[in-house]
Amino acid sequence: MAIAVFVIFVGLVLAVSAHTSRRAASVGGYFVANSSIHWGVNGVAFAGGYLSVASFLGICGLIAFFGYDGFLYSIGFLAGWIVALFVIAEPMKRMGTYTFSDALNRNFSHPGIQLAAGLSVLVVSLFYLVPQMVGAGVLVEPLLGISHYWGVIIVGSVVIVLVAGGGMTSTTYVQFFNGGLLLTFAAVLTVAVLFRGVSPDERPLEEGREGLESYRYEQVAVTIEGGQPRVDLPGARNVGRHAVVDANTGAETAVFYRLSRLVPAIADGDDGYTAEIKGRTPYFDGAAGSGWRIEQLDGRPHVRIEDWWRLMRGADGSEVLVETQYRAVMPDGSVLINGAPDSADNRLRQMGGVSAIPAEIGERTGPVGPLRLLSVLSDRSTVVQRPLIANFTTDAGERMTIHYQEPTAGSEFMRPGLMFPLEASPGEPPLTTLLNRLNFISLMLALFLGTSALPHILIRYYTVPSAEAARKSTIVAIAGIGLFYVLTMYLGVGAIAGGAINPETSNMSAPLLARSFGEVLFAMISGIAFTTVLATVSGLIMAASGSVAHDLMGNLMRRQFSDHAKVLTGRLVAVVVGVIGIVLGIAFRDMNVSFMVGWAFAVAASANLPALLMMLFWKKATAQGIIASILVGIVSAVGLILLSPDMWVRYGFDPATAPMPINQPGIVSIPLSFVVLVVVSLATARRNGTGAVATTR
Repeated sequence: MAIAVFVIFVGLVLAVSAHTSRRAASVGGYFVANSSIHWGVNGVAFAGGYLSVASFLGICGLIAFFGYDGFLYSIGFLAGWIVALFVIAEPMKRMGTYTFSDALNRNFSHPGIQLAAGLSVLVVSLFYLVPQMVGAGVLVEPLLGISHYWGVIIVGSVVIVLVAGGGMTSTTYVQFFNGGLLLTFAAVLTVAVLFRGVSPDERPLEEGREGLESYRYEQVAVTIEGGQPRVDLPGARNVGRHAVVDANTGAETAVFYRLSRLVPAIADGDDGYTAEIKGRTPYFDGAAGSGWRIEQLDGRPHVRIEDWWRLMRGADGSEVLVETQYRAVMPDGSVLINGAPDSADNRLRQMGGVSAIPAEIGERTGPVGPLRLLSVLSDRSTVVQRPLIANFTTDAGERMTIHYQEPTAGSEFMRPGLMFPLEASPGEPPLTTLLNRLNFISLMLALFLGTSALPHILIRYYTVPSAEAARKSTIVAIAGIGLFYVLTMYLGVGAIAGGAINPETSNMSAPLLARSFGEVLFAMISGIAFTTVLATVSGLIMAASGSVAHDLMGNLMRRQFSDHAKVLTGRLVAVVVGVIGIVLGIAFRDMNVSFMVGWAFAVAASANLPALLMMLFWKKATAQGIIASILVGIVSAVGLILLSPDMWVRYGFDPATAPMPINQPGIVSIPLSFVVLVVVSLATARRNGTGAVATTR
């Protein structure tokens, strides 16, 4: 079913591209669809292009992992459209022809503006492109049963054909198609979540297959004597201990014990065994020298494994060990999952779930209304099992990633603080609290100001025939986008409540939620999410293509090119940018797509918005000021991102030593870009005796 839906969606997209390719022969046809798109179609296409995998996959995942704080991304993404509606929409249509640099350069006719703006479009498009390609691979991996990098390659190839062949017309109708389907099926999935309600005792089957009932993590009583655990497990002995330490207070926030124990095994008659490990049945090679010990206990074969257990306090106050899951990369490069070899039969289990609801409700809520669902999940008596991760390296050189669940009160899960801690925790230094608040403010600033500066959003204003149509299409977009972001809250909490979370990536929460209702809905949601990738990526590549062919090529080579040459260049650029996006999408697989999109918004808000606003509303802006603002915005935003704690981790360094103490650069780079524009404009205006003559106020 899933493969059939995937093939149908790809076929429809390629058919649209083939049908519209005849309209893409001219410059106007290829880059802006000859400004002939109806405002209603353009409004839905706005939504289809804007509601990227960051919205559908990333935000749903962030809500599932971090509750209310994940929904703040939805609020920020939507709020940015207020700036687009009241400030940008009509002036952009009146002042531009094909690209963002046309609007900036209309009052100046300065080649430097086109060069700087073209470079900015390329940089922002690439930053936005990477999370879309990451999401593409995450989607196609379970859909087709292939590896992540092949998923990225397939999606990238389809997008390259789409953009290079059909240009803006095909991009528009793919985005229109995607916008309508996305809203429809998000609503269907939300209704399914409400109809299911919340039940601590009943969870859906994992992966939609019989025999994979949601696994209940085992708990065993434990006595700690001399730092060693004593538990009633067959053949159990402690072989390791690790504590997660709060960097601010030095307190141990989680303690894990590594136990060697015996698990019942079944011989296959060929020196091999199978054993049930956390609900899955991996194969063990029992041959000599394989490294797996088969021991007899009570006359039955058992396999000895090592797994990790978290020390916790039970309901009666006694201490217990609770099973966790883990992935270990051994010094020789081999991988173990929960003590057994990594294989198709031995993967991490889904996590999450609600372990308790208010007593007055009973065993389950049954079907609930939208407000009732949020009320139950927000109750202090509700307990949400929130997935967390601990990473460390053992003395033997094993790189461990432990996945465990943190019982969290619903009242805590559904209020701000889990992802963006705005209040100081006990013993936390004042500086840490300040940095947390600055990071949150910086993110919200980038989301609010970045929307109206995104290249693939700005170019949509050139596809309609008039400024009035641009305004109407923006209103349609806000209505559709606003409705969708309300639905993301229910998709996110539905995923955590239903135990539909892949512990290794938050990006799969929405598709796994759909699969918990059956393969048909999973296939449809995954197919729609696939078109979401195509819609957004095609818009980004179109923006980059127009930037190079229309803005950069003539300025760099300093000669005029024919329309045919510009269209041909645009198509070649689409191929090159698509290939770059494929490579980066593979490299950044494990990062949340919404988080990376936040960086793209920060770069756009720093490089593009100050120049656009000051050009429109400040008559003293000069060409030199605009150029300086764009370049400083790019360099400062990108530079601070590269020096941020999250990137410092990717380099293999301690994030606490990162030169940039927060992850979001907007709070520094956006004001800096404005200041540079004002200072340089005032200096050059006095020297040149000229300034911008703004025609739209």
